[in-house]
This record gives sequence, structure tokens and C-alpha cells, in this order.
Amino acid sequence: MNFLRRIVRPQTKEDENFYYELKELLNFKPIKLSHYKKAFTHRSLKLVDSKGNPINYERLEFLGDAILGSVIASYLYKKVPKGDEGYLTQMRSKVVSREHLNALGKDLELIRFVKSNISQDHISNNIYGNIFEALIGAIYLDRGYNYCHQFIYEQVILPYVDIERLEGKISSYKGFVIEWCQKKKKKYKFESYEDSGNQNKRHFSVRVSIDGTIVAKGRATSKKKAEEIAAKRVYYAMQSQMTNS
Repeated sequence: MNFLRRIVRPQTKEDENFYYELKELLNFKPIKLSHYKKAFTHRSLKLVDSKGNPINYERLEFLGDAILGSVIASYLYKKVPKGDEGYLTQMRSKVVSREHLNALGKDLELIRFVKSNISQDHISNNIYGNIFEALIGAIYLDRGYNYCHQFIYEQVILPYVDIERLEGKISSYKGFVIEWCQKKKKKYKFESYEDSGNQNKRHFSVRVSIDGTIVAKGRATSKKKAEEIAAKRVYYAMQSQMTNS
């Protein structure tokens, strides 16, 4: 029975193309394509199965997030034997941060597989990280934990997890700027305001001032993102002061 399951091949040309693209991406043979199709299905399609259950990537994203976290935790536990619980938690957070996962999803060009009723120009940037996690969830259901571990090791740990680099990585530029200002007894201010500009979608702009001088600005579709963008620009504008004092 297991042997028969493993020789199943795609029945349509579209599925055949999907199969071979997946095989190249995963570096192993996918078996049940339905798991992977679900991993790349956006909820805007409003698909449901025969029991009325939604068919989209969100539940797989939840599953993949947990598996990714466990694989990274295991790797860090073995790689850094002197790291305490707080250190290991912080390092894992840096590896699986939304920014990092979005970058991974972009590098793998996962958006090419996504089926959606929303144009790519209007989908949140977080789609890249979301479907990356959903893909891990699909791999787990299709091939099990060992194949997930292999994929994560090849696509995440080998190319991106550098302990020394991660130790110096800033997880929140806003937090770093605030901490530095407090340490140096400098007055800081994050001033935000709604900025619609010439676009239909609402945007927010943020000005960051230190000791009364505006150092940098940021603009994004949420206040939090705009603050982080502005803070990152502050950091690079004042990097020599902030890292040498």
C-alpha cells in the first residue's frame, strides 16, 4: 500500500508542472499535491471542502510555524551549549522573525505558486513569510518531520543562520533607538500622522526627532511599520555614535 502511494503521478499538465517545480524547490519528491496546493491558496478564493472546512494556507501556516520553531530551537540548543534559556529564545526569535521569513519567501519566489483573488500588488508583504510557514506545514503532512528538518536545514539554517552575525543583529530598531536615547539621556520623539498621499490605501508617516532635531522619517501602511522604518533610518544615520558609545 505504501509503495502504491509513492508512485502516484500528477494527472493534468498543470499538476505535472506544479509537481516538477515543487520537486526542484524541495529537493525531494512531493507525494500528495493537495497539501501543497492548499499551502498556496489564499483565503480570498473562499474555497471550502465537502464538509464546509476552509481550504487555504492559514491552518498550515500555524502548523509550519510550530515545526520551524522546534527545528531551530533544536539546532540552537546543540550549537550553543552555553546559551541559557533567555539567550536561546532571543536567537530563535531572530531566525524566525517575520522580516526574516518574508525575505526567505521572496528568495524562494513562493509567490509564483499563490492562487488568490487579490492582485499581488495589494497583498500584504507578510504573504511571503506566511506561505513559507504553510509550505513547511504541507511538507510535514506529506512526508513527515524528517523531511521538514531537511528542508529547513537546507533553506534556512545553512544559508542564513550565522550565530555571530545573529548575536549582533537588531531585532527592533525602535527599541534600540529608545534604549540608546534613554542611556544617553537624550530626548526622543516618534511623531506619527496619517498620510494618504496620492494613493487609495491609507498610509502613516513618522518623524523621529532627537533633542529637538528631526533625524529621519518613515512611511508605511501601518503606524508600527512606519515607526520601525524611521527608527532604522535613525540607526544608520547615527550608527557611529550608537555603536561606539
